[in-house]
Amino acid sequence: MIPTLHNPLQMASTQEIPSPAIVLAGLRRDFGDRAALDGVGLELAAGETLVVLGPNGAGKTTLLRILATLLRPSGGAISVLGCALPREAWKLRGQIGYLGHEPLLYRDLSGRENLRFHARLHGLEGAAAEARIDEVLAAAQMDRRGDDRVVELSAGMRQRLAICRCVLHRPALLLLDEPDSNLDAEGRELARGLIGPDAEATRVVVTHDPDRFLPEADQVLRLGIGERAAVA
Repeated sequence: MIPTLHNPLQMASTQEIPSPAIVLAGLRRDFGDRAALDGVGLELAAGETLVVLGPNGAGKTTLLRILATLLRPSGGAISVLGCALPREAWKLRGQIGYLGHEPLLYRDLSGRENLRFHARLHGLEGAAAEARIDEVLAAAQMDRRGDDRVVELSAGMRQRLAICRCVLHRPALLLLDEPDSNLDAEGRELARGLIGPDAEATRVVVTHDPDRFLPEADQVLRLGIGERAAVA
C-alpha cells in the first residue's frame, strides 16, 4: 500500500481565508432627490475600528443604520460579517450591537427588566442571562440602580444602561453613534471597558469628537455634504 503524502504548503493554501468584516462598494442611499450617501467604498478587517467623521447631514447616522439593517441602501454592494445586505439581514441581526441616538429602552421598566427582555430576544435566558446581566451592570457601575425604572434615571445613567444593552449578547460588530453622549469622565471610562478597543469586536464609531476616537482608529471615513467619501 502506497502511503498518501500531504504537502503542508498545499494544505495551508486550501484553508479558508477570513473575509473582511465589512465590505462596501459604491454604497448609495437616496432620500427623494437628495443623496445622503453616494459612492462609499471600503473594507474593514475583523476586529478593526472604523471612525466615521463629518458634519451634520453628511450621512453618518444613515451609514450606521444601513449597517444595522435598519435602513435599506438605494444602490451598491454591502457585505457585513459575510452577510449580503439587505438580502441576508436576518442572518446578521443577532451579531450586531447597535447604540443609536436613542437608548432604545422601555422607560417604565427597570434597567434589569429591559436587559432581561433584550436577552430573551437573543435566546439568552435563565441563570446564564442573569449572570450576564449582573456582569454588564457591574461593569457600568449600574448594579445599584438596576432595579430603578428607566424614567427615574439621569441621561448619563440611561446611556450607561443603553451600552449594557448593546453588549449584552456579546455581538461581533458594534455600531456606535456618538457613544459618549451624556457621559461624564467616569462614565466615558466605564463605557470604554465595554465598547472600547479591547471589546473583541469589530467597531464602527460615529463621532463629532475626533480627538477622542482617532487614536483608536484603524481606518477613518470622512463624509461630506455633496462630496465623495474619503477613506484614510
